Amino acid sequence: MPDMTAPLKLGADIWNQYTDWPAFKAAHLQAEALGYDSLWTMDHIYPPNRPEDGPILEAMSLMSAIAEVTSKATISVMVASNTYRNPAMLTKIMTTIDHISDGRAILGVGAGWAEHEHEGFGFEFGSGPGERLRWLKEALPVMRGMLDGTNPSSTGPHYAIKHAYNVPPPVQERMPILIGGSGPKVTLRLVAEYADICNIGGSPSKVAERDRILIEHCDVVGRDERTIERSIDVGVPTIRDSRAQAFRDKDAIFAAQDNETWKNQPTGTPEDVFEWLARYVELGYHHLVFYWPAPYDEETMVRMANEVRPRLEAMIG
Repeated sequence: MPDMTAPLKLGADIWNQYTDWPAFKAAHLQAEALGYDSLWTMDHIYPPNRPEDGPILEAMSLMSAIAEVTSKATISVMVASNTYRNPAMLTKIMTTIDHISDGRAILGVGAGWAEHEHEGFGFEFGSGPGERLRWLKEALPVMRGMLDGTNPSSTGPHYAIKHAYNVPPPVQERMPILIGGSGPKVTLRLVAEYADICNIGGSPSKVAERDRILIEHCDVVGRDERTIERSIDVGVPTIRDSRAQAFRDKDAIFAAQDNETWKNQPTGTPEDVFEWLARYVELGYHHLVFYWPAPYDEETMVRMANEVRPRLEAMIG
């Protein structure tokens, strides 16, 4: 089982599409002031939930700047596409962010999926998810080795890397790697082998099923599964005094997002949202990451921290 005594963490994944730097920075500063434990943005080149020719800011540049203006919360992207940057370069970037943040960086990575972004910017997309996962499997030992100072090499078939030095090393004794995704055969096996943090999404029943599979992979590779922090993307929350108002405001938020799949979200009164989230906390997924599309919902950000969080923490004791 996951470590059921792990402390509750709230994460704010503040979207970098259809916004500007002052609003983006202000939202991160507010989230940290409210006690959110982790700060994120998404690693996309085109807006994934709005017309692709709309505005979006580059993730790594943004989070480098956020690292400088914050002081407590961890910093990362949810998650870096392995296909957008050579794994050695990605590790160097995140190590630099670890220095800017004084040891608060997380290297979050996934296989990548947005084909139109790859085509638009000329990135190699591969033949399908299987090939991109093979690239990720090849990349992860490079990342872990560089973070640990072993000067790793890779002879392919996809990456040709020779003694990748990473000096200075991260500020943290061990910078965590987060792997995003829940594919049962490959992704969760990579989590068992390389990740300090897993990040998945889905219904409580799906999360429970995938967690059982993760534990099986850990048994095979000889990993204590309790050493893997469980995090979950729980979507875009909307908290209001009444359910009716919450659903009206949620519908207004998603009217601009152009994506039906995002509409089943934690919505309602503080009690409603607590009950929604409690199902994941009961499974041992104590790091809850929320999405915040622009214009950012300040009321929900505040009420999640002040009204919902204490009740979730009381569940853990």
